[in-house]
Amino acid sequence: MGSEQSSRIVITGVGASTPLGHSFSEIGDALQAGRSGIDWYDAGTFNRLQRHAAANVQKVLLPTETDSLIPTEQFEKSSRIEQFMIGPAAHALADAGINPKVDSLEQKKRVGIIAGIGAEQLKDWESDFLESGHDVFEASCQPSLVHRVAHMLGVNGPATTVAAACASSGYALALGKTWLTTGLVDACVVGGCDVLSPTALAAFHNLRALSRRDDDPQKASRPFDRNRDGFVMGEGGVFFVLERQRAAEDRQCKIYGELAGVGMSSDASHMVTPCSDPVQASRAITEALADANLSPANVDYINAHAAGTPVGDAAEAGAIRNAFGNAAADIFVSSTKSMSGHLISAAAAFEALACLIAIERNMIPPTINLDDPDENCFLRHVPHQSISSPVHVTASNSFGFGGSNLCLVLKSAA
Repeated sequence: MGSEQSSRIVITGVGASTPLGHSFSEIGDALQAGRSGIDWYDAGTFNRLQRHAAANVQKVLLPTETDSLIPTEQFEKSSRIEQFMIGPAAHALADAGINPKVDSLEQKKRVGIIAGIGAEQLKDWESDFLESGHDVFEASCQPSLVHRVAHMLGVNGPATTVAAACASSGYALALGKTWLTTGLVDACVVGGCDVLSPTALAAFHNLRALSRRDDDPQKASRPFDRNRDGFVMGEGGVFFVLERQRAAEDRQCKIYGELAGVGMSSDASHMVTPCSDPVQASRAITEALADANLSPANVDYINAHAAGTPVGDAAEAGAIRNAFGNAAADIFVSSTKSMSGHLISAAAAFEALACLIAIERNMIPPTINLDDPDENCFLRHVPHQSISSPVHVTASNSFGFGGSNLCLVLKSAA
């Protein structure tokens, strides 16, 4: 048991700034109530449409307990995408009881950091340009975002960015698990962040990937529904602290759950359209279960990637049925993107957080707006309202543009 415990990777810290709230309990309450964080969003002067349905974060909060790590004045001067990383990452470290600025000296603790972020420089340049800056035209020697934040937090271990489209932050969790398993670090801050921007909204609108409903923004995100017509963009940041179970138990800190399994594959059939053949997506799920040493029948809940696109949702439903076989009929499936919107680079981390909430509360979050399930998306859906049910093992899917397929298996630490 000792060697098994030391090899298990657990989550000991959580930090979040999302359209559904800024704390584990606040986000949990929103998911349990089936509350939407989507509203009309002003897309800006340069956008073809002046407004989109989107999941906006009104104010990015720096948790008060992390003031010793990041001074408030420094936080407020940071860019919005920096804030979506600084606040949640600092909060996760504080939640885990780790202060890299102190622990690295006193305890020789090696802390790494991995951020899932796509098109980081483009978003920085766009934000600067809209404020009359010239960064987009002039070369800059500024370090990457993850290294800037690592410096602010005092993180002394390896630091890197992972870009895998909508699966980016999930890949960050997967890589963090590897760093810990191989002994490169003693703890690792992992997650992702993204921001709403005029360019991103215009690009996804032009790709016809976004919902074009113009009646009620909270009804625009409709995963698995027959009348779905695209996803709704969101923004935010979600970060975790990963540690080996034995180390976490020695420190007597709270353990939210175990990152038990990771599965990844790629299909690269098209830049933006999911592959119609479910074999590679289902292989990611199968490999995650094998990595966790679990069978399909062990899974209580699947948090689907399902963003609300006509092709993507049906393709994922096929992948789930293919990977889980007969067990698929008994496993609850929902898409929390119906409430949070699609947080793009931060989506996988947010949905891992939803799984941890489901485990702690023994609660299955719903897919809201699922009025008329598409027969091509046949699964054990949870429409409109959450339900109470024992949850010990969850699977969270993330399928990114370009063919980045990922499944994370999270389970209770008990």
